[in-house]
Amino acid sequence: MAEVRRDPAALSRLGWALVALVLLWPLLRLADFQPGVLLDEGNLRAMGHFIGGFLPMETSHDFLTLLGKAMVETLAMATAGIALSLLLAVPLGLAMTRALSISRIGPGRQAWIGTLVRALVRVLLAVLRGIPELVWALLFVRVFGLGATAGVLALGITYGGMLGKVYGEILESTDGRAARGLLEAGSGRIAALLYGLLPQAGGELVSYTVYRWECAVRASVVMGFVGAGGLGQLMDQSMKMLNGGEAASILVSFLILVLAADGLSEFLRRRLA
Repeated sequence: MAEVRRDPAALSRLGWALVALVLLWPLLRLADFQPGVLLDEGNLRAMGHFIGGFLPMETSHDFLTLLGKAMVETLAMATAGIALSLLLAVPLGLAMTRALSISRIGPGRQAWIGTLVRALVRVLLAVLRGIPELVWALLFVRVFGLGATAGVLALGITYGGMLGKVYGEILESTDGRAARGLLEAGSGRIAALLYGLLPQAGGELVSYTVYRWECAVRASVVMGFVGAGGLGQLMDQSMKMLNGGEAASILVSFLILVLAADGLSEFLRRRLA
């Protein structure tokens, strides 16, 4: 009879799982997490009445035309926001990458200057991504008024900070010996990036950028609730008018848009793998 082998790390894993539960329980209590409230009879009746107000969906020609325009505006907002974020993320991400630092390849090059610059860039990226895009959108709506301009700028700033940090970390985790060899041979930073780092990290960089674009599509809808245009603004107007049929049609169109964005990003990631 075959001997049953026991996992030598099973006891350790069980111990850490118990520690995690002990730490998680007070956090759930502080958050007032009570999922059982959803099953309360009164709450179920209220949710059913709310969902029932979504039917029948609005399918008039005028509304569907307005809905199609809002979908295109949402998609355009997300794409333009990602394009703007790249203008911030690429130079900042490269500036914080130590593998492209010429001052680190030899003595007498004032390495402390490069260290200081990278630290300042990290702080700037933390500020950009630390403020939610919804807050930026509220600010820009005050400046530019209602419309997609506020959403594009909000996405560009916040996602610029996110992409810049991740770009720098991806390049840092890449084998930098080829880039270092090019720098030691007298090559510039751009050549070291193109021939030393990008051949290894290019696929991962593009994959993460496509994923962020997919997230931007969802974020564009949320920012519409503060006046940044697109499906979110249309949904906000329908909810304020208590028009459940329009809200249901907007939700379905949003789901279609998200599924399309998810499918496109998955296709692009497979092509780049």
